Amino acid sequence: MEAMKETVDQSLREMRDTFASGRTRSVKWRKTQLEAIIEMVKDNEDKMCDVLFQDLGKHSTEAFRDELGFVMRSATTALNSLDKWVVPRKSNLPLLFYPATGKVISEPYGTVLVLSSWNFPISLSLDPMIGAISAGNTVLLKASELSPNASALLAKTIPSYLDNKAIKVIEGGPDVATILLQHQWDKIFFTGSPRIGKIIMAAAAEHLTPVTLELGGKCPTIIDHHSVSKDMKSVVKRISGGKWGSCSGQACISVDYVLVEQSFASSLIEMFKPVIKSFFGENPKESGCVARIVTKKHFQRLSRLLNDPRVQASIVYGGSMDEEKLYVEPTILLNPPLDSEIMNEEIFGPVLPIITLRDIQESIGFIKSKPKPLAIYAFTKDEKLKTRILSETSSGSVTFNDVMIQYMCDALPFGGVGESGMGRYHGKYSFECFSHEKAIMEGSLAMDLEARYPPWNNFKLTFIRLAFREAYFKLVLLMLGLKR
Repeated sequence: MEAMKETVDQSLREMRDTFASGRTRSVKWRKTQLEAIIEMVKDNEDKMCDVLFQDLGKHSTEAFRDELGFVMRSATTALNSLDKWVVPRKSNLPLLFYPATGKVISEPYGTVLVLSSWNFPISLSLDPMIGAISAGNTVLLKASELSPNASALLAKTIPSYLDNKAIKVIEGGPDVATILLQHQWDKIFFTGSPRIGKIIMAAAAEHLTPVTLELGGKCPTIIDHHSVSKDMKSVVKRISGGKWGSCSGQACISVDYVLVEQSFASSLIEMFKPVIKSFFGENPKESGCVARIVTKKHFQRLSRLLNDPRVQASIVYGGSMDEEKLYVEPTILLNPPLDSEIMNEEIFGPVLPIITLRDIQESIGFIKSKPKPLAIYAFTKDEKLKTRILSETSSGSVTFNDVMIQYMCDALPFGGVGESGMGRYHGKYSFECFSHEKAIMEGSLAMDLEARYPPWNNFKLTFIRLAFREAYFKLVLLMLGLKR
């Protein structure tokens, strides 16, 4: 560990010296790095798909959709938009401050630490890096040890394409993360579990370091079958794709459970079965389209959740597991006990509980009784229900009549609230995430207001009262001696 401490110290010194030199503030430098990221992904597409299969069993199409294609789009958006993002924003000051002028400029924080996650090890490493580079920072990426092949590839390729004085990659496990968190950073970006997020935040507090935490939670999906009855085929396909088609449910924005009226539950289950078979065939384990569970430890956690006798009794589809292949079959539960572990922690796997309610309006209260999720999904055309969801619940995002697509849309901010995280990124919001917005005000020495200075009197108090109210006409009368 002493060698790692020295490596971290040396990397930090080099990145801080690079930032202090002003090189990363150049728009030209930023664009060069963004172009290099795009080139790196294109040049190494096959290798990246291979390591994602090795680490997680992802099909190359899934890998491109969720990781490589996403990164290239993100970098291209930043590259095409950077000239607009860096322009100072003029502020319209109240007349009270005339003839002063104001603007807001975005300046980089400095040296940024990105702690990536294993479930999307390429995109969750490079996408935050794109935001940090766009804003003009130096970056150290701590790649996840749970996706070792992807992390090793990033550690090998990034120095070959990017400015290795400003952008660095370190591999390693929790001990390395601990060493990193003992140092002072100008910004920390973390993707992972709420439990680790609390550790990150506590470490950042020692240095008052700003943090962005992209965590998770149990993302509910409401099905109002009354209003979407004609579209249920699409509803079931979208939920199935969101639950089982993206890293086998090992995603922070994955559908965690479904809320539906009791009278429709049996029909819904029967609709899921042929869709799962159409996606993954009669034997999903051999389909090549089901990602595996990342490690034996994570497999055993899922196994423990499902082996609860009360949960086992709720299995209505699937349930088979293969520890040697780290495979869990797409599984559906009907009304597992609400006090069971599977209903009180993020599942992060291919298991879908269906919870029945007497009336779908009760879904609002059910969601409010739980910690704030990263996302709420609702399939409904009922405008009143939509309004209730928006006004009575709190979540990182709400998506109507689809799942997970909000993550792919860089025109919208992505982030959590409460236990599901803090801060936001994607597109211009990534640029803002890694920038300090500095207020600039330029006053004039051409005139002065005596009312702002002692000695105090009633005239000055009246003037200040009217000024705070922006009652300019009355101020003029006061100054002309026509108002007391």
